[in-house]
Parts: sequence; C-alpha cells; structure tokens
Amino acid sequence: MPNPKRRHSQQRSAKRRTHYKATAQTLSTDSTTNEIHVRHRAHVSEGKLYYKGKVVAEKSPVK
Repeated sequence: MPNPKRRHSQQRSAKRRTHYKATAQTLSTDSTTNEIHVRHRAHVSEGKLYYKGKVVAEKSPVK
C-alpha cells in the first residue's frame, strides 16, 4: 500500500479546507400556513406535517 514520503504542511491542508465553510440555509414561506421553513424539507404546523403546501401526514390521537 503506498504511503506518503513526507508530511503535508499545515498550509497545504488549510488551502484544501478553504472551500469547507458554513452557509446559511435558504428559507421560504409555506403557501398554505404562511410559516417560514427550510426549503425542500417537510415542516410541522398545528400537528400536521406539510410539504410543498400539502398535508403529508396528520398526528393521530393517542389512546
């Protein structure tokens, strides 16, 4: 198995890692509930699960 002959410098590693940065998530407003949520994710509002403005699942009553 090949191994590196010399250790990579800290500067070389830092150059590679410059592209790994945190970005703010894109938010949008739901058309039916007018709630702000993360895009392309389902969200809960009043016990119902919404995705793209449609009810996907409802909370069932606990027995």
